[in-house]
Amino acid sequence: MTTNRRNFLLGGAATAVAASSVSRVAMAALPEPVSQATPNTMPPLVPNTGRHYNPVVTLNGWTLPWRMNNGVKEFHLVAEPVVREMAPGFKAHLWGYNGQSPGPTIEVVEGDRVRMFVTNKLPERTTIHWHGQRLPNGMDGVAGLTQPAIEPGKTFVYEFIARRPGTFMYHPHADEMTQMAMGMMGFWITHPKVAHPLIAEVDRDFVFLLNAYDIEPGAYTPKIMTMLDFNLWTWNSRIFPGIDSLNVRQNDRVRIRMGNLTMTNHPMHVHGHEFFVTGTDGGPTPKSTRWPEVTTDVAVGQMRQLEFVADAEGDWAFHCHKSHHTMNAMGHAVPTMIGVEHRGVVSEINKLIPDYMVMAERGMADMTEMEMPVPDNTARMMGGEGPFGSVEMGGMFSVIKVRAGQKPGDFSDPGWYKHPAGTDAFEWTGSLAEPSRFASEGGQSMPARRKPAREIEVRIRKPTGHMEH
Repeated sequence: MTTNRRNFLLGGAATAVAASSVSRVAMAALPEPVSQATPNTMPPLVPNTGRHYNPVVTLNGWTLPWRMNNGVKEFHLVAEPVVREMAPGFKAHLWGYNGQSPGPTIEVVEGDRVRMFVTNKLPERTTIHWHGQRLPNGMDGVAGLTQPAIEPGKTFVYEFIARRPGTFMYHPHADEMTQMAMGMMGFWITHPKVAHPLIAEVDRDFVFLLNAYDIEPGAYTPKIMTMLDFNLWTWNSRIFPGIDSLNVRQNDRVRIRMGNLTMTNHPMHVHGHEFFVTGTDGGPTPKSTRWPEVTTDVAVGQMRQLEFVADAEGDWAFHCHKSHHTMNAMGHAVPTMIGVEHRGVVSEINKLIPDYMVMAERGMADMTEMEMPVPDNTARMMGGEGPFGSVEMGGMFSVIKVRAGQKPGDFSDPGWYKHPAGTDAFEWTGSLAEPSRFASEGGQSMPARRKPAREIEVRIRKPTGHMEH
């Protein structure tokens, strides 16, 4: 049975009923799995049982509800094949949890005893490793080493205490190359139970995972053997323009938590603001180690938590600074045709090969405006529509929207920012002066060595053994 989160929280599911009002038989039963099909960013899940905490917002994702059972927080994760919309009109056949890839975010409080029921609906066995958690060795989730694998159709139980606050992940440790390449991963947040000297109170708290796929245009299923040459660089299995914006009030203290489960590092860059890295998967960073930055590198298997005060209104870009990671599928094998007039040739080739596409003669930006056909079930290499035209980006790219009029707790999209008069770039139509030049322009540090060219005699030895000039 599938239950959406709203019904769950309003009491539409039996598992949402307070523990004291549920019979012993019901309390002994498996918690009902809650599933989510929409790729939209869901509102924060405000806790209605257990210790209070300030909930996070999962970008293009959601938080998994729980039930309280004699003081234990019980969750039910279902590992299963899912269909994930990566961008409007583009869907992928992935593996994930509870209807989505990545799976739902788990939120608990430091000191909570947590019981995780994990049901395997995959066609092969699996486990879950609780990345970064301090727990008993037998709960660590490594198939064959710390536990038997969870066979298809079976349910295993993991139980441990969330011992330290921080940002963590979960993913399989069984046929890991296949299962993680297919999208099996999720976020885990442990909130502090009391005020923490290194963990500030924030107004907005966003989380998402960096992941990547190799899905050929027109296909639905990722290639699982790819190691480096991915063509879809994603946040929470979404690509721009399918990634939601991060909407905040002006002067909000904003926290962004990112975990990297791709095969390479990602220098994450925020426009318009400086931030501090305040946490890793090892916990909050000491204040003596923090310095202002605009870009921070997130290596493979790591988490980085950055914080800033959103004091500058506007629509500020937020993206990976590896330029190939802000491009979608079809890009890596496109021939370079800069400077070559080939439109007539392309139209003729398209009659024979409808999917044929090459780079435009003036660069790739032209491709956002060219009316070339693309294969079914894919996304263009780049291009979302912004207030001033095409935004020539794709992949790991979104926008932090800072607004003075955004209300507390309002995570809705405020639309595009209207620049105050005189604060936007404009075209210059006046005359252009000749560029000034320095009288003593420098050159290289020392001149190249110049030697007169000399003739070189080449001798060829034929198979007969005779030498010829």
